[in-house]
Amino acid sequence: MLRFLRIRNLAVIEGVDVEFEPGFNVLTGETGAGKSIVVEAVGLLLGTRASADLVRTGTPHAAIEAIFEHPSTPLGAGHVDEIVVRREISSQGRSRSFINGALATAGALRDLSARLVELHGQHEHQSLLDPLTHLPLVDASAGLTDDAARVAEAWSSVRTFREQLERSRMDAREKAARLDLIGFQLGEIEKAAPTGGEDEVLGAQRQVLVSAERIQVLCQESYAALYESDGAVLASLGGIWKRVGELALIDPQFASHVEARDGIKSQLEDLAYFLRSYAESVDASPGRLQEVEDRLALLERLKRKYGPSLDDVIERGRVLAQERALLTGTSERAEDLQKALDAAGRAYLAAARELSAKRRTAAVKFARTLEGLLADLAMERTRFEVRFNSGEPGPEGWTEQGIDTGEFYVSPNPGEDLRPLARIVSGGELSRVMLALKTLTVGDGKGKTLIFDEVDAGIGGRVADVVGNRLRALGDRFQVLCITHLPQIAARATTHFQIEKQVRGTRTVTSVARLDDSGRVEEIGRMIGGASITDATRATARDLLEAKGERRKRK
Repeated sequence: MLRFLRIRNLAVIEGVDVEFEPGFNVLTGETGAGKSIVVEAVGLLLGTRASADLVRTGTPHAAIEAIFEHPSTPLGAGHVDEIVVRREISSQGRSRSFINGALATAGALRDLSARLVELHGQHEHQSLLDPLTHLPLVDASAGLTDDAARVAEAWSSVRTFREQLERSRMDAREKAARLDLIGFQLGEIEKAAPTGGEDEVLGAQRQVLVSAERIQVLCQESYAALYESDGAVLASLGGIWKRVGELALIDPQFASHVEARDGIKSQLEDLAYFLRSYAESVDASPGRLQEVEDRLALLERLKRKYGPSLDDVIERGRVLAQERALLTGTSERAEDLQKALDAAGRAYLAAARELSAKRRTAAVKFARTLEGLLADLAMERTRFEVRFNSGEPGPEGWTEQGIDTGEFYVSPNPGEDLRPLARIVSGGELSRVMLALKTLTVGDGKGKTLIFDEVDAGIGGRVADVVGNRLRALGDRFQVLCITHLPQIAARATTHFQIEKQVRGTRTVTSVARLDDSGRVEEIGRMIGGASITDATRATARDLLEAKGERRKRK
């Protein structure tokens, strides 16, 4: 669960701190106020690509920090782990990421996000128009993701052996030319010998080395203020605690502060020693900075040629080495490869056929369950079906998804034939299909946060009411964060935040405020009536909140 979010100097946001709650949280505000930037900030924490354009004009860097609470099973029921995630983006476009204070790669952030957050952007429902996204949704709802992963892994082996076999059959001239190119490319990579995440670590080191002299001055001044100067803080504490002790004898309210004195002293001493040792450990020599700059420049050249990431460069080196070994092998190698390809093909087919049987059985239940969820979202007479290919394809038709091709067919109106999803539904219907699918496929991950950015696109009236009801129900199972423009949805929330944009001096500033009951009336009144909030719109807002409140109580 996302407990706390801090944003500094990101786009129009100068500084925002938000404490979210369990249940259904909504964020509302005028168009352009910065609501989607809050969602984008969470996305950056979870490993999405950073850009210098995101840094607020005139500031050296942007920073996003969050505290996630995640249930921890090893220590027993009821225990909660806190995970602190931080990401910094410089005005030059470089970024650094930290998990619990330790430097982390973007890949580590993405791995973490799979456990903690599902983020659904404004246009994600458009991905449903691509049939390639349909079978993974069936697999996720039926618990077949492990089976699908085994098929994808088996397909990777088949594809690798196919490519190797094809290259092993090159004629002598092609093989010689290919070996020359491999030798040059592999030589570049092997000479550099990059390691995973090295560029991010060096980037962090460079930032320290560039400011090494300033860091040493700050550490030395701080250490002196704490420990060495005439008016040092630690030396002055004795007198302070003596006075606080006398106060505690007069008023017991001071007793807790007296009890905390040893801990405070210990923390300050630890800080003083760390400042001293850190200042001594920083290498301020120009030579070390030049070494880091040169190494980073070399890694950047490799990433431009073989990347885009350093992990891609390393993987490219592995593949090139494997190919070189293949091309320099004996003629019997082709026979060995053919045998390996045949074995990989048999393993792939066994896994793909097993997945196909499970998937086609699960698709029937998937369709019926989805029809029920769509009925709850004011699409009562909708028929839904997952249609598969009729026969098993040959090797040329194998894919990482298996031997199945599948597509969603839907009929939202009685009497109409089932047709491909992409050709039938309106924007509002597509939003509801997406919400129903997310309800069906999100699983039961405890502590997970679901973020919806304007899931209400294309809907209104009674439909908005039922969508709000569905989001509120999701809030009983997960933490839900939703950006909305609809008062019917906002009124369902258990916690309501208003995002507001103002001009202070010559700069635009976005703020986020948690609303109390009267604030919610004003904000929902604005959502109903626009800029002119009258007593009538306030009364309507109040009635809407009370009506939704009564329904929540009955639930």
